[in-house]
Formats: sequence, C-alpha cells, structure tokens
Amino acid sequence: MRTSTALVITVALAGGPAEIVNFDKADAGKPPGGWTATQTGSGHALWAVVPDDSAPSKPNVLKQSGQATYPVCIKDDTSIKDGFVEVKFKPISGREDQAGGVLWRAKDANNYYVARANALENNVTIYHTISGRRTEKKRANTPVTGNQWHTLRVEFQGNHFVVRLDGKDALAWDDDTFKDAGKVGVWTKADSVTLFDDFAYSGT
Repeated sequence: MRTSTALVITVALAGGPAEIVNFDKADAGKPPGGWTATQTGSGHALWAVVPDDSAPSKPNVLKQSGQATYPVCIKDDTSIKDGFVEVKFKPISGREDQAGGVLWRAKDANNYYVARANALENNVTIYHTISGRRTEKKRANTPVTGNQWHTLRVEFQGNHFVVRLDGKDALAWDDDTFKDAGKVGVWTKADSVTLFDDFAYSGT
C-alpha cells in the first residue's frame, strides 16, 4: 500500500511479512510524514529525506545531518512487542561518532531499546535508554566500514534480543526493562551524518 509520504511494501521476509519504508515517495528536504523526527537529550537533530545516487532503493534516503546527544526518528503508527526491525544505513562522517542504529519498544524519544553499529569503533552495541539516559548492555567487536551501506537488524521475542549486521549474528542479550509493545525507529549519535534506507519491521 502507499502512504502520502513514503512507499510501504508488504513482502515476505524471514520472521513473517514485513512493512518496508523506502522514502521514495516522500517530499525531499523535510522529515517524512508519519514520523517523529527529534532527539534524545540536547542539541538539534536534522532529519530530512534527500536524493542519493548510492541509495539501495533509489532515489531517496533519510538523512541525519544535525548534532544532538542522540538523534532519533520514530515511526508513529507502529506498536510491536515481538518481531523485528531492520534498516540499511551508511555512515558518512562524524568526528565523535559515525553510527547507525535501530530502536524498538520505544515509548517515546526518551525511553527505548537501541542497537547501533559504529564505523569509528568497529563494534555493535545494545543499550536501553530510560528517561533519556543511555546504558550499555553488551558490545561486540566487528568491522563496520564507513561510507558503505550496511544492514542492521534486531529480532526481539520476550526478553531475548538478537542483533545482526550484514546478515551475520553480532550479539544476543536478555533484558526485562521494556516488556510492552512500542514503536520502532532509527537512531544516531552526536555529529554522526548517516543515511538510512529500506526501513523494515514486522511483529505483533
């Protein structure tokens, strides 16, 4: 089906049918409709749909180019307890951070789980954020190349979470902080300029 701002396609993926948002029908130069484009903490996140020749699904991507503690962009109409969230991301630049992440079971911009891959540190990490405060839960060292598209995926069932990067298992973690259904979205940190495309999710 088609929304006013983005093409949403129902396809069959591992884990069940998924909704995929590729931003190609969204208006360029502003955040996509139906998303809360904001940040956790201070600063000014800058989320906008832009054309990009390297996009996995052309022509558009979602770009974060501002600076904030943790820029987040949350899909408003989602509510998933058990399922998965996945995105293709490309870290472009950043002196403090070059990262892409996904959120799940988000209550709002200050309370959520997040998994992120960092091209400066070459690792994948899982956190929970409570009242705006991020706490690291587990980290795994793995190559994350800058200026290259990667696929980050989290599968979550009950209190068990599995994080995959480019189709390979990166880490797993059990946690009971957020047990209820919540929203899904994307995340960066600090001055990280990051592109996102083909945002996919499914679950109940």
